[in-house]
Amino acid sequence: MIRVLLADDQALVRASFAMLVGSAPDMEVVGQAANGREAVELARSSRADLVVMDVRMPGLDGIGATRLIAADEDLAGVKVLVLTTYDTDEHVMEALRAGASGFVVKDILPAELLTAIRTVAAGEALLSPGPTSRLIARALAAPQPQATGGPEGLSDRERQVLTLTGRGLNNTEIAETLGLSPLTAKTHVSRIMGKLSARDRAQLVIIAYESGLVRPGR
Repeated sequence: MIRVLLADDQALVRASFAMLVGSAPDMEVVGQAANGREAVELARSSRADLVVMDVRMPGLDGIGATRLIAADEDLAGVKVLVLTTYDTDEHVMEALRAGASGFVVKDILPAELLTAIRTVAAGEALLSPGPTSRLIARALAAPQPQATGGPEGLSDRERQVLTLTGRGLNNTEIAETLGLSPLTAKTHVSRIMGKLSARDRAQLVIIAYESGLVRPGR
């Protein structure tokens, strides 16, 4: 069972999501929070696997709450799926940098939200190609230093894998592109995460863009 914590300042939204998540045979709602502070406290007490986190909440917002969860060693296994009203929310990049594993818009179809929860709970990043490319392009609109081979400490093959990860490819697609087995691609991704101290694939996407390995619009 995937233990889900719902954090949103709108009671109606929480109730709707609670009904949806509760209807899934492989999920259960273990708590509901009306603000970021409650979300952090409930993440600790409820032993949630994943937090569906609204970005804009009173007091401590979703970004601050995500940052606290990501920094807490006792919550190392807790994933955060960010909720935003619009896919152009300027705070989504901040949330991803803070440690969120992905984001979805609030008007997402019910079945898609359940799939998103399963994807993030399984340790994969959920980054919708269209919205993500626009967000990253805007966030990195200022001139960035050109990469000269990628983050230090990575081999040439690892830089290739990081580049493809930054472009949104999954392990199977990376394997096909580079002529590797899916297991080898997965091993490379895991090793890169360890070397770069990345929480998950979402963090690798950010690193790939910020290092210049992947350029907005290319």
